[in-house]
Amino acid sequence: MKLEKYKPKNPKKTGIIIFTITCILLITGVFLYTSFASFQTNDEFNIINGNVQEQGDLYFAFYIDGKVSKTMPKKGEGYSFDPEKTTCTNGASVEFDPIEWAIKVVNMTTAKTKCTVHFKRGYSEAILNGTDPIIKDELIPVTIDSDGTVKKADLSSEWYSYEKKNWANAIILKDESTASNYTNGSTIPEDAIESYFVWIPRYKYKIFDDGNYPNLTTIENAVQTIEVEFENKDTPTSNGTRTGEWLTHPAFTAFNTNGMWVGKFETSRNGGSGDNIRNGDAIQIKPNVSSWRNIQVANAFYSSYDYKRDLESHMMKNTEWGAVAYLQHSTYGSQASVRINNNSSYITGYAANNEPTCGYTGTNEECNRYCNDGSCNTAYPNSVLASTTNNITGIYDMSGGTWEYVMGVMLDQNNKPISGRSSLNNSGFNGTFSCPKCDNNTSGLTELTNGYDFPNSKYYDTYAYSTSDKQYQRRILGDATGEMGPFNTIKYLTQTRQIGSWYTDLAWFVSSSYPWFIRGNDCYNGLDSGLFALNITYGQAYDNSSFRVVLTP
Repeated sequence: MKLEKYKPKNPKKTGIIIFTITCILLITGVFLYTSFASFQTNDEFNIINGNVQEQGDLYFAFYIDGKVSKTMPKKGEGYSFDPEKTTCTNGASVEFDPIEWAIKVVNMTTAKTKCTVHFKRGYSEAILNGTDPIIKDELIPVTIDSDGTVKKADLSSEWYSYEKKNWANAIILKDESTASNYTNGSTIPEDAIESYFVWIPRYKYKIFDDGNYPNLTTIENAVQTIEVEFENKDTPTSNGTRTGEWLTHPAFTAFNTNGMWVGKFETSRNGGSGDNIRNGDAIQIKPNVSSWRNIQVANAFYSSYDYKRDLESHMMKNTEWGAVAYLQHSTYGSQASVRINNNSSYITGYAANNEPTCGYTGTNEECNRYCNDGSCNTAYPNSVLASTTNNITGIYDMSGGTWEYVMGVMLDQNNKPISGRSSLNNSGFNGTFSCPKCDNNTSGLTELTNGYDFPNSKYYDTYAYSTSDKQYQRRILGDATGEMGPFNTIKYLTQTRQIGSWYTDLAWFVSSSYPWFIRGNDCYNGLDSGLFALNITYGQAYDNSSFRVVLTP
């Protein structure tokens, strides 16, 4: 299976009251909240003449570690909301937003509803500086044993440690109504899990290479540890532009979030018919299943977008790929070449038994073997060399597996995002074609007008127009493209490759004929594949191209 130059082969919303906590202190220690009002969090609680005031429909009692409290714990004091003990009368329920430190009461249909709200000493990691994982809505925090056993995490104990390279994991159940069946420490069976996610905390990094490469020069071994410091969104951003300066990673500033949940594996499909469709309900993210392939970028994006709107789901951007890559090569990741997934049936979570020593050769040679029978690779959960942490807590399939489309596209000469190359090969997004007459196209069409509109600009990265695939200085700092230089060419058999200075991974940059980025390479391409590999293509559906889902709650 030959890889040609540039081109791969072949909501529920039922909230009634949303507010930030300040309440009225009652003699009994119960807090009364006046319905449909809003207060800012502070330390002051008012005693109203020592009597209960019958002016509201909703009453609260607060408990900290099982004891009645006159005050709610402050954000950052090391406490967490305890959903298992929190209850309401009359069928209502409480949801908690740890970022806004706010409560939402849902399904409240009866006056004089009472809610008992519990907080407990929660686990947090000092080095994260307030960027600890956000658990809300359908997400269930989990720990994963080395044999793949998934257990519901106890939020009051250490369930992750970035200092120890153990990244936080969470899952979404196939049947969300069964969430209450699982208590802390209980095993969650694989057949009950719909999707796995891994938390990438917000950070700034020290620019190690400003990526101003206007052309090919010569490669060198530029691999190094990337300096990272975690910082929460309330910290003033760092805006460095030169080597040695600090930059808050742009993947986090786009959504103004304290981090993101990244699909632990390439996206796969469960249900629905056909591949090149928009179907958020069909998304699953699991090990040991076939990746969802043969899908245009627009259908991949809107399937991801529809998946979990309450969790701000979307298709991974190029800068978000870069955020994972840079964390992997910091002291908090494996800092190693991520082992290729060389399963030739595109099954997720696999790792090659041996590191390839050559790139694509056209044949299944010993220096670059691929297979689908386990003779040359290992399945998850025993495939940790393909993880970003070299343990089971990391992210998989970012080297090999399938090529992964990311939301990173070149602009046309009018600074509008390009749909694709021609009416025959495009992303499905409305926009101009960069080469309307290419591919023997005789349609005469110069743009797509009957597809999907591009989404809000925060959902995709854009790159300046050029006819050259060698102008790496058009990079966005943090996207793991231009910073991976210097760049040069190498020849495999009759094919010439552009490669970078990080593990000699493939390195083509978007150009007028090939306006879309695609990352990681696929199972067949050996040494060309890698976490820092970048290729370019049309946005079209291919039999070895998939995508990844990100949540930014």
